[in-house]
Amino acid sequence: MELEQDRIRIKKGTLLPLMEAFYTLQGEGYHKGSAAFFIRIGGCDVGCHWCDVKESWDANLHPPTPIEHIVTQAKQYSDTVVVTGGEPLMWNMDPLCKALHGLGMQVHIETSGAYALTGTWDWFCLSPKKNKRPLQAAYDYADELKVIIYNKDDFKFAEEQAAQVAPSCKLFLQPEWSRREKVMPLIVDYVLANPKWKASLQTHKYLNIP
Repeated sequence: MELEQDRIRIKKGTLLPLMEAFYTLQGEGYHKGSAAFFIRIGGCDVGCHWCDVKESWDANLHPPTPIEHIVTQAKQYSDTVVVTGGEPLMWNMDPLCKALHGLGMQVHIETSGAYALTGTWDWFCLSPKKNKRPLQAAYDYADELKVIIYNKDDFKFAEEQAAQVAPSCKLFLQPEWSRREKVMPLIVDYVLANPKWKASLQTHKYLNIP
């Protein structure tokens, strides 16, 4: 009976498979260097071979956690929350966003955009992946487009993705961490030739923070 109740609450979004939650500086993209409370939700089937949080993929490894607990913890640390994963849009984000906004918090998300949109977001970072493309609604909603560059072919993919977001969307190219020394010079040259893009680095890894 308890397991069935948990399944119902997970479907409603009042329980979420929480992998971890922590207060740190944002390391990437438009808000780099800003303090924020990160909520990492378990579960992802996008399957990026270079993913640095593969332990997030199996939602069953992460305890179903009441959103009240998540929200209370977040409010103790920051007025800005970043929901990430895993792939957070595999779950219903409406209750979490409503609870966080009810406390006057700014709520950001980082997502592949491959699942139907739920939740109301103050900042929507779309990080598209080749093997499971974003839905159109994600392109329409995106405030920030962050494309991971693993090899030269990824620049073509980045341009294909940029053509589908609004002109106001901020565009970032970020090297895949394990190939950063080889790829970063390519990104520098590309941004100099195509200044609508900006370079993004995973600065939290250089600073050795979460």
